[in-house]
Amino acid sequence: MNLELPLAELTALLLASVRAAAWLVVSPPFNSRTIPSALKALLSVAIALPVVPTLVGKVPQLDTAEMVVSLAEQVVLGAALGFLTSLLFSAVQAAGNLIDLFGGFSVAFAFDPLDASGSTGNGVFGRFYNVTAITLLFATGAHQLVLRGFTMSYKALPLDGAMSLHNLQHLLTNGLVEMFMAALQIAGPLIAVLFCADIGLGLLSRVAPALNAFALGFPVKILLTLGGAGLAMTMLPQAVSTVVDKAVTAVMQAIGS
Repeated sequence: MNLELPLAELTALLLASVRAAAWLVVSPPFNSRTIPSALKALLSVAIALPVVPTLVGKVPQLDTAEMVVSLAEQVVLGAALGFLTSLLFSAVQAAGNLIDLFGGFSVAFAFDPLDASGSTGNGVFGRFYNVTAITLLFATGAHQLVLRGFTMSYKALPLDGAMSLHNLQHLLTNGLVEMFMAALQIAGPLIAVLFCADIGLGLLSRVAPALNAFALGFPVKILLTLGGAGLAMTMLPQAVSTVVDKAVTAVMQAIGS
């Protein structure tokens, strides 16, 4: 008995899974280290499996050169779409890092016993905002919109399609600007309060040097940061929703849909 394998379907599944795997490695919320690599591999196959019937006719020729080129193209395409999504989602963590910087919490990670090398480079609120944003993504089902935006790339850019580099460059530039603008909008009010507190403490040290305003500034800024960050948390769900919409829109524009 001869066993015949559907080579076209298997090739389409392989190439589609490679694109999905490259996207999962880069794109939030799936790029977290808490998700094992084996699970990401299974998720990539699960994402690619439903779209295989529509990709069978777009499979390249089954020779070594064509397959290597096609695999490289899928890796680049998946990583580019993932990086575009990650760039916009970084606005939330960047807002937390700005709060850490102006509130004096940025040195906390240097004393983190779980990360003695300080390799992460993120302070208290940078991590907190990042974890909260990921939680909101899964709690509200917004991760499904991100996933759907990526799966649309198989329709707009099949296995033999190519992404416009000029369009991608334009989107990355705009995404970088929007990331900084969103980070300033989220953390801006609290940064303004902390800046005014620094000015007030500086004036106090000139008027009454005996009060030692420098030592007084640490607890005052900590109190202001904790209180302001608590109020700013009410803006985070709306900010995450806006970031998701912008990320999905940017991916759709990148694939020309």
